Amino acid sequence: IKSKNHPPFFDSAYQGFASGDAPTDAAALRSFLADGHPGLALVQSFSKNFGLYGQRVGALSIVAGSPEEAKAVESQVKKIIRPMYSNPPRHGARIVATVLSDPGRTADFIAQCKAMAERIGQMRVALRDGIGGAGSTRNWDHITDQIGMFAYSGMTKEEVELLRDRHHIYCTLDGRISMAGVTSGNVNYMANAIHDVTK
Repeated sequence: IKSKNHPPFFDSAYQGFASGDAPTDAAALRSFLADGHPGLALVQSFSKNFGLYGQRVGALSIVAGSPEEAKAVESQVKKIIRPMYSNPPRHGARIVATVLSDPGRTADFIAQCKAMAERIGQMRVALRDGIGGAGSTRNWDHITDQIGMFAYSGMTKEEVELLRDRHHIYCTLDGRISMAGVTSGNVNYMANAIHDVTK
């Protein structure tokens, strides 16, 4: 990427939910920064990891090579965003800023993300094992091989529609499941339902 002068672009929508540690989830970005990649850009969303779903809280950060370049980039970004929104809501951004500007609150945020990532990991194992326990002969290891809030189940569109129509379980038609919605109270029902539509 560096030798071809490609500007790296990072999308960090679920920071803290991948490894369970927000700073660890930023390792690739930090590596690129340390390597001196020019024009690096990062978009971050705080909607999910801060529980601010309706607030559309996020950030665009661009690393410039000099103060002059930063000023020029800021000018161009303002030209793009001004017709879309002039003054975005501030309350969600202030919540994030309040948490991340205080070391104690930041540590609490990191710990809460870790707890959520661990819970999701446990539900991945329970779902995989539950589908196998229901009698499935398919290999469901991909559910536990993935990380983060979503799991690509491998179900076809037709299987997903059966899951919805027979069992009232909803996911995207490509089989993507929100693992945050899988709980100890519903994982067995889901596992049996997935086995039913995939056998």
